[in-house]
Amino acid sequence: MIKILLVEDNELIIKGLKYSLEQEKFQVEVSKTYNKSKELLERETYDLIIVDIMLPDGSGFDLCKYIKEKLEVPVIFLTAKDEEKDVVYGFDIGADDYIIKPFRNRELISRINNVLRRYNKNAKELKCKNIKIDLEANRVYIDDKEVIFTALEYKILILLFNNIGKTVTREKLLDKIWDVAGNFVNDNTLTVYIKRIREKLGDDNVIKTIKGIGYRVDEN
Repeated sequence: MIKILLVEDNELIIKGLKYSLEQEKFQVEVSKTYNKSKELLERETYDLIIVDIMLPDGSGFDLCKYIKEKLEVPVIFLTAKDEEKDVVYGFDIGADDYIIKPFRNRELISRINNVLRRYNKNAKELKCKNIKIDLEANRVYIDDKEVIFTALEYKILILLFNNIGKTVTREKLLDKIWDVAGNFVNDNTLTVYIKRIREKLGDDNVIKTIKGIGYRVDEN
C-alpha cells in the first residue's frame, strides 16, 4: 500500500483529503507542524509527501529542502501561495508538483498518481492520452502509429513526459538539452522545437504553456 505523509494544519482540508486518499487505497498519516514532520521522517518511510507551505512553526519550503537533502521521496506542495515567484521557487528546490488551493480532489489524486509513476524506476513506457513512448526502443506512437522525432525533439519529449502533471521550467529544459553537436540550445530554439513537437503530436493541448514559467503535459 502506498503510504503518504500529509503535512497540513487545516482541519477541514485534513478531514476531506484524508478521506479521499483513503478511498483510493492510500495509507495516510497526518502531521500538522514542521517539527512533527521532521520527527516522523526520521523514523518512518513514506512513498510521497504532501506539504502545505504555511505551517504554524515553520515553512514548507524549508521542509521540502530538508526532505530532498535526506531522502529519495517525491514532494507535492499543496498551498494557497499562488504567486509566480513561489511556484518557481518550489520547483527550484526540488518539488515534484505544486498545486494551488482551492483544489479539486480528483485532479489532486491524478497528479499524485503521475508523480508516483515518475518514481517507478522500472517503467518501460510513458503514456498520456493517445500517446505512448517506448523507452526501450526509443519510439513514439500516436494511436499505435509510429511518429518519427529527431534526437533533440525526443529528448525534450522525454523530459516533459517524465514529468506528467508537473510544470517543467524553460530553464530546466535548457539546462538538460544540447543539440547533436553538443551545442547549447538557446531560448528561441527551444520555442521552435516545442512548436515542432506539438505539430507532430497533432494536438496543441498535450503540451501546455505555463506563461512565464515553462511547459506541462497533463493527462486531462
